[in-house]
Amino acid sequence: MNDFEQFEQLIQRGYGCISIVTHEERYALEIIRKTALKLKRDMWVWSLAGGVRDGQLDGSPYIPDTESPAAGIAGFEKAKSGSLCVALDLAEHLKGGRCLRLLRDMINSFDKTNITLVLVDHVDQLPEAIKSHSQLFELSFPDEQELQEIIKATLMLLHRKNAIEIGLTTRGLDTIVRNLRGLTRRQAVRIIREIVVDEKRFTDHDINRVIAGKRRIVQRDGLLEYIQTPLDLDEIGGMNTLKSWLRQRNDALTPEAKAFGLQPPKGLLLLGVQGAGKSLCAKAIATAWHLPLLRMDPGALYNSYIGKSEQNLREALRQTEMMAPVVLWIDEIEKAFASAASHSADGGLSQRMFGTLLTWLQEREEPVFVAATANDIEALPPELLRKGRFDEIFYVDLPDAKVREEIFAIHIKKHQRDPARFDLPSLAQASHDYSGAEIEQSVIAALHTAYADKSELDTARLITAIQQSPPLSTTMAEKVTAFRNWAKGRCVPAG
Repeated sequence: MNDFEQFEQLIQRGYGCISIVTHEERYALEIIRKTALKLKRDMWVWSLAGGVRDGQLDGSPYIPDTESPAAGIAGFEKAKSGSLCVALDLAEHLKGGRCLRLLRDMINSFDKTNITLVLVDHVDQLPEAIKSHSQLFELSFPDEQELQEIIKATLMLLHRKNAIEIGLTTRGLDTIVRNLRGLTRRQAVRIIREIVVDEKRFTDHDINRVIAGKRRIVQRDGLLEYIQTPLDLDEIGGMNTLKSWLRQRNDALTPEAKAFGLQPPKGLLLLGVQGAGKSLCAKAIATAWHLPLLRMDPGALYNSYIGKSEQNLREALRQTEMMAPVVLWIDEIEKAFASAASHSADGGLSQRMFGTLLTWLQEREEPVFVAATANDIEALPPELLRKGRFDEIFYVDLPDAKVREEIFAIHIKKHQRDPARFDLPSLAQASHDYSGAEIEQSVIAALHTAYADKSELDTARLITAIQQSPPLSTTMAEKVTAFRNWAKGRCVPAG
């Protein structure tokens, strides 16, 4: 069912109070208005800007002396039986006092009046006394068909105002639609408008601008971040077992694989010490499968407002599903959900968040591949390690000598030098038990030294840079050894 059908069903079922939390207020009002017209019911809208007015007539006058929240609620109580009464941004005025009391009384009288109250707010901050009586209604993101209609309607409107060049092929339109998935209707329109206003045209070549616009929007709320991935797997040293695993599942997220009888792969849990290359593994997955990579920082989900943290997590997961197929990288997952494994002092928030994530990992249907990374196994709740949450658990160890040669060659080449001019075996020997990140930093440090001395980068300078910075495996030797011992027999080596 679409949003209109689902909302109508809630009204038909007799829900007296419905809560809609959204930034698409105009779309929410349109759903309510169409439902009221179809069911032949009155519709009244209250806002602090003017008070109560007829919601079915654009520009209808406000009823005098109904501007205050309390007066607006009192005005709703006078509506005739069956009316849909909509309050805009009322939640922030319900922190106590007369307004909250009036609303609770109104809710208690729903059975007699048959009035449906719809609370449309931009943030989820209803008091528990109201939330416990309300039914949450979540607006969906537009599907591909609706996005096509939005693109065509927006271009026609802009073209009527000022003639523009429209050069979209069927394939180009499909590509643009696919890359607009996961955005709201207003956000999709904004991206199209920005491109047309700047260039006075909209063609297949604007796909990169659509992607860039989407990246800006997604990163603005801080819940998800677009990550640029390497152009080729050759930019990632080692990880041969992981690369082989990925190649076997290269097309496993396609409709053809589903028709063959394959279930889409769920994801990987990547364990290892800091700097060992877990982040590169996440990027390798997106690179190998030619999919977008979204990074979710679990710590950024937490908010001081009651209920906001859970809403952030649900919104991030819902938005990820709408962008599918996609790779979702959950970075350092133990930092956000570690306290779920113990009796924490956060009132059970971590446990609720962790429960939401586990349910989603188990039951999601959209092709979202999860790459979760963790540095501290002791902090991970045991439920996360259970088989079925992920397809496989990989252990990313420190690179061996051959892989260290590869990593040095990659970073030397990245800085416009020929790796053949360097003694890679000697560099690999000197960097025993160094992580990939530490090798990268040694190359950068040697470059700084060479530039300061007005000389060229060479093997000797790289070895000196290595020797001047002891690796994490030395400073945290006991922890690294314990991690390796734990991983034996429990995880698949990534290298």
